[in-house]
Amino acid sequence: MKTEEEFKEFVRHGHKLFIPNVSLDCAIFGYHDHQLKLLLIRHKALKDWCLPGGYIRRTEKLVEAADRNVKERTGVDNLFLQQFKTFGDPDRVKFKEFDEEEWFKITGVRITRKNWLIDQTISVGFYAITDFSKTVLHSSALISECAWFNIDKLPKLEFDHEEMVKSALLTMRMHLYHYPIGFNLLPVKFTLTEIHALYETLLGKKLDISNFPKKLMTLGLLKKLNEKRHIGAHRAPHLYKFDKTKYERALKEGIVLS
Repeated sequence: MKTEEEFKEFVRHGHKLFIPNVSLDCAIFGYHDHQLKLLLIRHKALKDWCLPGGYIRRTEKLVEAADRNVKERTGVDNLFLQQFKTFGDPDRVKFKEFDEEEWFKITGVRITRKNWLIDQTISVGFYAITDFSKTVLHSSALISECAWFNIDKLPKLEFDHEEMVKSALLTMRMHLYHYPIGFNLLPVKFTLTEIHALYETLLGKKLDISNFPKKLMTLGLLKKLNEKRHIGAHRAPHLYKFDKTKYERALKEGIVLS
């Protein structure tokens, strides 16, 4: 919804195109240069920050809606997406505090408590991972700000989104031992030090620098190239790349990296 007219149409007749009472929220993690960040948005009608989210079109699969939502905010599609939890506490959105006049003053769109949007909503959580340096962030008619925050310095979040972030982060870190996450987070050719730093940053803990790459090699996910990167006197580490066929198979079938 890029324009005010599109937003008005969504408020008035969105229930015809979207499934009422079910939404999704996306924890979009960003990695670059040993940093892990989280993408947050701020709605014009809300004080604090929250995860980007939206409703599911009646013609969409859940994962298609999540992919669309991620692309709308970051400009990037076909990311690694995983569903992590469903949130459905009765008062999670706190509609009792909804102020019709304040909403109208901020958005310019009249909405009453009988509107399809003002009702108990279940949210399906997805997480994605991308290189935040390659994203182009987009706001919309109802979003005033969209920004990356360091995972250790998040602002106060609306609704139950602090719980969502904790759950998404825990699930993502568990999945790192079962899925070869990293294809879109590293250069095509990289050193073992670079992939080691990626996994340490995502996991938030130290890994054995001698054993960890060997596990990836044993699984056949990495190919050692007959090339080196010259980074200084007496320093020329070998370059590696992912075996794309085995990588994609591991994404589908899973692996055990422990």
